[in-house]
Amino acid sequence: MLRLNNLNKGFTNSFGETKQIFKNLNFHMEKGDFVSVIGSNGAGKSTLFNLIMGNTELDNGEIIISNKNIGNFPKYKRNSFMSKVYQNPSFGTSPSMTVFENLSMADNKGEKFGLTFGLNKKRKTFYKETLAELDLGLEKQLDTKAGSLSGGQRQCLALIMATLKKPDILLLDEHTAALDPKTSKIIMKKTNDIVIKEKIATIMITHNLQDAIDYGNRLIMLHEGNIILDIDKEEKNNLSVEKLLELFNNKNIKLKDNEVFTV
Repeated sequence: MLRLNNLNKGFTNSFGETKQIFKNLNFHMEKGDFVSVIGSNGAGKSTLFNLIMGNTELDNGEIIISNKNIGNFPKYKRNSFMSKVYQNPSFGTSPSMTVFENLSMADNKGEKFGLTFGLNKKRKTFYKETLAELDLGLEKQLDTKAGSLSGGQRQCLALIMATLKKPDILLLDEHTAALDPKTSKIIMKKTNDIVIKEKIATIMITHNLQDAIDYGNRLIMLHEGNIILDIDKEEKNNLSVEKLLELFNNKNIKLKDNEVFTV
């Protein structure tokens, strides 16, 4: 489903000095894999997502999704088969549009339409049923503008929008980090339900070690652009936060003063 072959990426500063983020990085995942990604600040987590999405240009290597090498694809072409949920609940939805309009827009992703996108009223029942499963009252707010929703409600809406068209790849960029614990649990449960049901290949960046252990069938640890741990489901089932921190410490990785993992 997703293969990264000999991925290389470096950044050059104003002094002409180059910092190499990735050097011959290799990684692969199959359809339905749910991979949790943890790592220290500057490990390359955000750069990895930006390379996959096309926000950052690849130096060399291959990014293969569904047997297509997309390394030179423009961003708009990649958007047709991947989705991302951001950390900030304000991203991923249009605040001036209603919940129904946002969902309709997501439903029309990749489709051709004229001056106005299609508001398929026949889908309203489906939207209501889907939103009702979240138990946040969103099913009663289809005509409410997204900008008037709480952060948790808006993030739930963003998740539903990102998965309506069943993307080949779903990228979750610390998508529960800005939420309260109760709403975070709701989002994680819904995320897990969707990924398992639809068998969507998913990569989730998180600083919450317990979530990294509880969700997904793989856990990888990035450090200085290298995958230093790749833990499969069987081993992950026997993990605890304490054991994971011990594995982290055994790699002699020094955290920065402002760096925190949550549990």
